[in-house]
Amino acid sequence: MVVIRLARSGAKKRPFYNMVVADSRDRRDGRFVERIGYYNPVAGANEQGLRVDTQRLAYWQSQGAQLSSTVARLVKKSAAAA
Repeated sequence: MVVIRLARSGAKKRPFYNMVVADSRDRRDGRFVERIGYYNPVAGANEQGLRVDTQRLAYWQSQGAQLSSTVARLVKKSAAAA
């Protein structure tokens, strides 16, 4: 099954997450098919903390990809902000 989830990167105590399309059996930070956005929970006031490519998100959902609960919450948040 294909899922859209967050893959962690960044330094210790400075998390940065890539929103990726991956096989559900792969590791959280392992191999992925495509990067469709990012989430920076420690973004400053002048920085953008969330970016999602909505066209690619819609494409992958049409192909049967499932959103993780965290990604679903973030997508809903980004849609409300736009």
